[in-house]
Amino acid sequence: MPKQILRVSVLAQRRPPVTRWGNAELRASAVLPQEPAVAPNTLLTSDGGLETWYLGGRDMVLYSGDTSHHKDNLLSGRPSVWVVIRGNDPSSAEVVDVTADPYEGEGYASDLDLTVEAVPMPVSMRKLVKDFVETHHVEIPFKKRKRTPVDPNAMSARAPRVLSEDDKWGKPPRKV
Repeated sequence: MPKQILRVSVLAQRRPPVTRWGNAELRASAVLPQEPAVAPNTLLTSDGGLETWYLGGRDMVLYSGDTSHHKDNLLSGRPSVWVVIRGNDPSSAEVVDVTADPYEGEGYASDLDLTVEAVPMPVSMRKLVKDFVETHHVEIPFKKRKRTPVDPNAMSARAPRVLSEDDKWGKPPRKV
């Protein structure tokens, strides 16, 4: 199966808690199509409690079997990249996955230990995904299956509805 690997970098923002009883939250804010010369889990900016962190690079893999999903993403009006993060402390948070498949991103959302965020797809990355879809997409036509008609009065090869005495459970075995 053909695939293409795109290396992307993840930026996240850490917002202060809204109340004094709440916790600060870390959410992905952007992806970059290249990796900067900065170590992962590095604080980039801090402005009034809003911190921007570089969480690191990750491979985003495009598979030819998922081109219909990527096509749905590109035609959505807001092409996105789903970023999956484990942990709320930016100095030790881990980027689990980065995907352009909206259904895969939705699948990660059921795990309560992960934070999933859809961020806008950069224009250069959008072009690469579009080229991949145009190269590898195969349209599979929908074919509705039809049930074969069954005659309820016809004899069939299925098991009888009432078992004979020899076939019933719980009956002691016959002695020979």
